[in-house]
Formats: sequence, structure tokens, C-alpha cells
Amino acid sequence: MSGLTTPEILLKAYMDGYFPMAESREGELYWHFPNPRAIFDIYNTRIHRSTRALQKKGEFEFSVNKQFRNVITQCALRDDTWISDEIIDIYTDLHKRGFAHSVEVYNKQGDLVGGLYGVAIGGAFFGESMFNLVPNAAKLAFAFLLERLKHHKFLLLDSQYINDFTEQLGAFNISADEYIRLLKIATNIVTEFS
Repeated sequence: MSGLTTPEILLKAYMDGYFPMAESREGELYWHFPNPRAIFDIYNTRIHRSTRALQKKGEFEFSVNKQFRNVITQCALRDDTWISDEIIDIYTDLHKRGFAHSVEVYNKQGDLVGGLYGVAIGGAFFGESMFNLVPNAAKLAFAFLLERLKHHKFLLLDSQYINDFTEQLGAFNISADEYIRLLKIATNIVTEFS
């Protein structure tokens, strides 16, 4: 499948296990369905000691859904990105409809220094991307996300593909069949992210 036209198509794709990525900032969109699929165990993923120590210092503040477009735009500011302008626009639309969410990390001066965004459907959260402007800000955003998902009794945290960073955070692969089984259960849970 190629091309992306409406938020409704995007939400249906997520519920079927697909998600879009662009070839580049100006590139065409393609649907992805990884097998194996990377996920996090929300209730058993351990936050590293160094990240917990940084949380306790109280040098950073957090918010949810305050700067969604800024977060997704920061995530796209890489030499090699799959977040195109079309993706920014359609996910911003999903955010306005209450399905896409952001976590923001601020320093003591109130500057946005890190964050992440993703999509929530029922008890499933589909993590899309993170960014750092200072060391470890993305790890702090992830720790904040985990606590929020636990609080709202989410079942599934989808990491899509595994990479060195997400594996370090605790992501692991499962089969596509197992993913779809979990996805169907999770998207039928009644909860909310905000």
C-alpha cells in the first residue's frame, strides 16, 4: 500500500497493524508491517538507574500535548528522516482529534529540550519518534510515558522496529501473529491517554 489520505485511513491501518513512513522529508509514504514486531512490556520494563537518578534531581519538567506540532517537527530534524511534511500534517490532524499525543521535556529555563509522540487507540500506544536537544531528555520522556501508560492501564506499547536505542530502553521482538493478537485485545480496552 502506498499513499495516505485521511486520518480515518490512518487509524484503520494502525488497528490492522500497519503504520506509514516516508522515504525522506519530501519522499513518498509507504505502509509498514514489521515481522517480527518490536514492543515494550509496559509493566516490566525497567528504567535505568541513571535515568531514575536524573528524574530525582528535579532539573526537568514535563507536559503532555502542549506542543505536539513542535515535538513532531523536532523529531523530523535529522539528516535521514522518515517524517515528511505530509506526516507532520496528518499526525497534527490526528492530535486535534484526540488520537495523537506528545510528551514534552523542559529544562529549568522552560525550553523544550526533548520529547516523543505517538498514537493511542484504546489501550494501545504506538510510539513513533523521540528527540533530544540535551543528553537523556528522550529517556526521561520515555520514563514519563511508561508511568502514564501504567496509570491508565494500557496493554500495548508498540515500538515498531527495534534499534540500538529502543533495545537499550527494553524493547524486544515478537512475531507478527502474537502482535496482532495483543493488538486486538489492546484496542478494545476502554481507557484514555490524556
